[in-house]
Amino acid sequence: MIKFLDLQKINLQYQQEIEEELINVFRSGWYLLGDRVKTFENNLSNYIKSKYVIGVSNGLEALRLILKGYLELGVMEHGDEVIVPANTYIASVLSISENGLIPVFVEPDPYTFNIDISKIQEKITSKTKAIMIVHLYGQVVFSEELKSLAKKYKLKIIEDNAQAIGAEWKENKTGNLGDAAGFSFYPGKNLGALGDAGAVSTNDAELAQAIKALANYGSQKKYINKYRGVNSRLDEIQAAVLNIKLKYIDQDNQKRREVANYYLQNIKNSKIELPKIEDCLKNKEHVWHLFVIRSKYRDNLQGYLQNNNIQTLIHYPIPPHKQEAYSIYSQLQLPITETLSREVLSLPISSQITQEELTKVIIHLNQF
Repeated sequence: MIKFLDLQKINLQYQQEIEEELINVFRSGWYLLGDRVKTFENNLSNYIKSKYVIGVSNGLEALRLILKGYLELGVMEHGDEVIVPANTYIASVLSISENGLIPVFVEPDPYTFNIDISKIQEKITSKTKAIMIVHLYGQVVFSEELKSLAKKYKLKIIEDNAQAIGAEWKENKTGNLGDAAGFSFYPGKNLGALGDAGAVSTNDAELAQAIKALANYGSQKKYINKYRGVNSRLDEIQAAVLNIKLKYIDQDNQKRREVANYYLQNIKNSKIELPKIEDCLKNKEHVWHLFVIRSKYRDNLQGYLQNNNIQTLIHYPIPPHKQEAYSIYSQLQLPITETLSREVLSLPISSQITQEELTKVIIHLNQF
């Protein structure tokens, strides 16, 4: 079986470094809010050139804490609206609604899969306070038009950067394009921990201070609670692993570009629509967290590949507005999002996939 993502193989390449550092954490006797978390926060901050990074427990919490921080600072209030792509993973939407804010869905561009920036302005109302952009599948979504919109309507730009660490827009890395960004280090991400982990980045000192406190029970000083916070702390073990893997993120992302380029050059089947991107190897706006194709015969194609021992996944089979949890939005007309949910299929991709495996995938795709 060609795995969609062989996490064991990915992590074993760093085995010696990780094992040594895990032993060091174990022997240190310090497991939360220690030096390794501080080191990772500094390293990530230096990597993306953001002034502040706060390690948190996971990617959903990162986004939730950004919005909660804005609420505590009076930038937003319950009932305000946040624009969000309609075809994102549900975590983006949960972070909004769990803060008593209203998600406003915008259709994606059917070719990049990212939010269609040209459709944002028509969704802005007097209640809109932020645009949450999602660099979906690892491709940057940003533009001067987006910046102008945010400035014109005094909106915050929040990046859901769960899938695009290392991607760049005009030599600026994702996570440092908007006002604040949430990262996920779920094991399957390009920069993956050995469990759940996340981070927030921002250049706003007041917001950073609020989020740091909110993630630690609302406390800036032990037993003194300024906010009604939560427990959302990055632990020393995950920080130690992330510190090691962060050193290799650019070379791992480049390997993903090479895999994507090979797919783009060799998949030749009229029943399959490929991602559209120029100069895949040199284009740093995409780090290929996922390689997503489209096909009107998606389900048959997935079954065919499975029968030939090739594992694929669907990101995402049910859009947020069609989930039971968000049944209040079930009558929304979002045809592009719904079409994509029926047609997208994610192929195996990682820094460790072999040439033999790639060749087999392509042979079967072309024979379908």
